[in-house]
Amino acid sequence: MKENQEKKPKKARRYYDEAFKKAAVEHCQRNGGDVSGTANELGINYWTLRDWVDGTRVARNHTAGASDLRARSATDLESENRALKAELARVREQRDILKKSLGILSNP
Repeated sequence: MKENQEKKPKKARRYYDEAFKKAAVEHCQRNGGDVSGTANELGINYWTLRDWVDGTRVARNHTAGASDLRARSATDLESENRALKAELARVREQRDILKKSLGILSNP
């Protein structure tokens, strides 16, 4: 740091309880997802509120995905597994063909 610059004091870190975070996210959602406007209205940092909103989306999607997996039957999972294996075999075959064609084209 240059000697003619003064060292600025650090801002005190603000901590928010879970109830406030939840209320802020709900308020943001009621405002149509306007994170910037809601953050200004509540006097908090935009990035802080955005992280809270993203965190609730991730948590909501994670719990929904887990319940979907439990609801699927074993036969559904087996048929999906067979379909995925068939697609993988097809894609591997395409990859091998492309590798061979590249080798043919690159030889002088």
